[in-house]
Amino acid sequence: MSDQLSGKLILVTGAGDGIGKAAALAYAQQGATVILLGRTQAKLEAVYDSIVGQGLPEPVIHPLDLASATVDDYNLLGKSILEQFPALDGLLHNASVLGALGPIEHYPAEQWTKIMQINVNAMFMLTKALLPALAKSDDGRILMTSSSVGRKGRAYWGAYAVSKFATEGLMQVLAEELRNTSSIRVNSINPGATRTEMRRAAYPAEDPATLPTAESLMPAYVYLMSAQSRAIHGEALDIRELLARVQNDHASAN
Repeated sequence: MSDQLSGKLILVTGAGDGIGKAAALAYAQQGATVILLGRTQAKLEAVYDSIVGQGLPEPVIHPLDLASATVDDYNLLGKSILEQFPALDGLLHNASVLGALGPIEHYPAEQWTKIMQINVNAMFMLTKALLPALAKSDDGRILMTSSSVGRKGRAYWGAYAVSKFATEGLMQVLAEELRNTSSIRVNSINPGATRTEMRRAAYPAEDPATLPTAESLMPAYVYLMSAQSRAIHGEALDIRELLARVQNDHASAN
């Protein structure tokens, strides 16, 4: 355990699997109390047990299905955080779904609606509900997960790609709104090809052993929640470039 995030409270969506799980563990290992938000109770409990088993700060489990959650559900969460903690210091929007891959002409309308609900609408409603708690922090962070297909359109990526374009738009609008009025820093990050279930679904013929693990990305995710990243705001970040920046900063410090 280190102390880069000591005393901080960070909420991670999609905390039961993949990058979300790795981030929750990494934040806890750096001293943060983590709110584990996800759809599947059993997976959240497994992450909880792993954190507690390492003697790290006890996390909070908050099961929530982003596909069906209402505004009231999000507002209740925001109110509960303010009642239990002095502030929320970080919010990692990691949860998203891939959906169908195929031409727009044949894209299932019901899938489009579901993906926008989870990847865009839920992110907006959760962010809005948690902004009062984030505003209580002296050094708040909002990190939104993007994708290369949300920065340059790619055929057949359908609703997922469009939802990630929306993610970039929300990040930019919110960052501009908070730039001169708040200490909250807002950025997006493209984790790139990573050994996750979503990647396997998109590229079933790919050998996952050739891809970096979610754990290998965590120095960048920790950095973006730490005081060292205070100057980074309103940026569409790429994980490889950011990892190189973190390594250079570490080398300079030593």
